[in-house]
Amino acid sequence: MGKLFGTNGVRGIVNQDMNLRLVSELAMAIGTYMQGKIIVGTDTRVSNQMLKHAVFSGLLSIGCDVVDMNIAPTPAVQYAVKCANVNGGVIITASHNPPEFNGIKCIDVNGLETSHVDEEKIEEIYFSKRFKLAKWDEVGKVEVDEILINSYIEAIIKQVDVPLLKKSRLKVVVDCANGAGCSVTPYLLRKLGCEVITLNAQPDGTFPGHNSEPVEENLQDLMKMVRSCNADVGVAHDGDADRAIFIDENGRYIYGDKTLALVAKEMVKENKGGIVVTPISSSSCIEDVVKESGGKVEYTQVGSPIVARKMIETNAIFGGEENGGLIFPEHQHCRDAAMAAAKILEIIAKKGKKISELISEIPTYELRKIKTYCANEKKDEVLKKLIEKLKDKKIETMDGIKIYFDEGWVLIRPSGTEPMYRIFAETKEKEAAERLVKEHKKIVEDIIKEV
Repeated sequence: MGKLFGTNGVRGIVNQDMNLRLVSELAMAIGTYMQGKIIVGTDTRVSNQMLKHAVFSGLLSIGCDVVDMNIAPTPAVQYAVKCANVNGGVIITASHNPPEFNGIKCIDVNGLETSHVDEEKIEEIYFSKRFKLAKWDEVGKVEVDEILINSYIEAIIKQVDVPLLKKSRLKVVVDCANGAGCSVTPYLLRKLGCEVITLNAQPDGTFPGHNSEPVEENLQDLMKMVRSCNADVGVAHDGDADRAIFIDENGRYIYGDKTLALVAKEMVKENKGGIVVTPISSSSCIEDVVKESGGKVEYTQVGSPIVARKMIETNAIFGGEENGGLIFPEHQHCRDAAMAAAKILEIIAKKGKKISELISEIPTYELRKIKTYCANEKKDEVLKKLIEKLKDKKIETMDGIKIYFDEGWVLIRPSGTEPMYRIFAETKEKEAAERLVKEHKKIVEDIIKEV
């Protein structure tokens, strides 16, 4: 991990960590590295215009031309970069973080989030201040193009069985979390013949409906609405609409690992085998259904860009994370919430079953997550001490430390976006998972106190 870039770009509190000088000079570094024409999009945060114009100024000063997509989902910007004749992209978003945060995410010419190698080169330019400033008559220009979102919607439509979906007339409640998904998912699903009811579908960067992370406690209104409207399914997005979480027809929250396993199972069956890529933090239920269906799982470190690149390397048929970030390579190699919504609805229509029935066919594990504060400068030393303390157990150190037990596993890893450690525990029994996660949280906190 770099000095600025975490697992998902550069993030911080606006006018503290993410101040105008940092953003404009970071944009100058990005422009110096990428050159050419750059697409820029934002989520709905109240700081989006301030930071967007700082990015514009930085890029234009280098001589880069800018295509302004305005508010757009992260995957829509990535699709536009992949398909347009441009040199890269910049997305101004902090995804699921609270509204006081914002961030910068870089997209390479292929529509992928930039690699750690590229990020290190951008950081080197930023810290050395070796910007390639343009002459006065060669500064860049800005053009606005909001039509690119329509191309993104049409590309998703081509990936699913539209006649089947129109015939099924599924009723869907969509919770856009007042984020960038407001501009895409309701319109997409109506084009697919769904009866769409929207919730928190007006762009508002204060996130008045609920916090932008689609965890269960934030989706109570959606769960109630699905029940009261007799809908077939509910769909919830995060702030930049690269993640999708689903609610069954009974108003029950479906954890992302179950959705990931459901789609993986169907994709492997459709392809008569194939590789599915997912991080080491994902539930064992993915391995279960993929193997049973004749496929193979490849594991990576946590982070959607790492998953995407592994998918390209292995020619994987599907991949994703347990947080609702699903990657469909036939569409593009990035997390895509709108594509995930369309695909889940297609699976429901093809199977002729309720989503609760489909999910009930996925093996059940008890996954517990917990986190504890750890200053960023302490993270590396804490991890060294954890590995030393637990070295006599069966462990994997691909990303943090994963400890295997007869009853399940525990994963302890430093967050790539926040000053904290995350602790995951998975077993077949709820009590065992809760015990393991608490025990290992204490181990982490004791080591943090020592460092």
